[in-house]
Amino acid sequence: MRSVRNLLLGTAGLLGLWIGWGAYVNRTTERVPSEPLERFDGIEIRRYPRTVRAETTAPDTRTAFGRLFRYISGANEQREDVAMTAPVAVRGTSISMTAPVRTGPDGGDVTMAFYLPRAYTPETAPIPTDPAVRLVVDPPRTVAVRRFSWYATDERVDRERTRLLERLSRREFDPRGEPTLLQYNDPWTPPFMRTNEVEVELADAPERVRREAP
Repeated sequence: MRSVRNLLLGTAGLLGLWIGWGAYVNRTTERVPSEPLERFDGIEIRRYPRTVRAETTAPDTRTAFGRLFRYISGANEQREDVAMTAPVAVRGTSISMTAPVRTGPDGGDVTMAFYLPRAYTPETAPIPTDPAVRLVVDPPRTVAVRRFSWYATDERVDRERTRLLERLSRREFDPRGEPTLLQYNDPWTPPFMRTNEVEVELADAPERVRREAP
């Protein structure tokens, strides 16, 4: 009986540590700044400022993630450690990824990017030493996002992408390009504490939001 009780206490302790770790990471990880403009039907219209990201294209997410992780760990001309931010965005042949990254399709490969902390500008961002890693500057943009939890499996992401595009179509918003998967947690965050979003850029959102505002 005592062994069962000890097992239960040990399991509860490990669960508490797991949850505590997830809460700590969520609280301490810098997020890309954004401004919410409108919400409807589980969709948020959001405005991002100019951002800088480190990006690479690879045959799979593991290779892409490794290149980018080495970059933020000092594989740059300044030999500077760069803090990892959230979210990471994911598109590509395989989008099942459990760390903050951005990935997109490029001839069947996976394109992945880490957003740099807001303290960096295009002029001050560390220059990658790996020629397969490049710096990309995104201008200010307006996007639509739909949030969901748990692990971002291919099936779940496809379902949320479809819902996002259907609801935008009903409101006659004009998406630009393909939806992106955004992930806000590291691989060790409990699934019930995870935050994921599907995002698509909008072509006419600022004018639409101003026109429809009460």
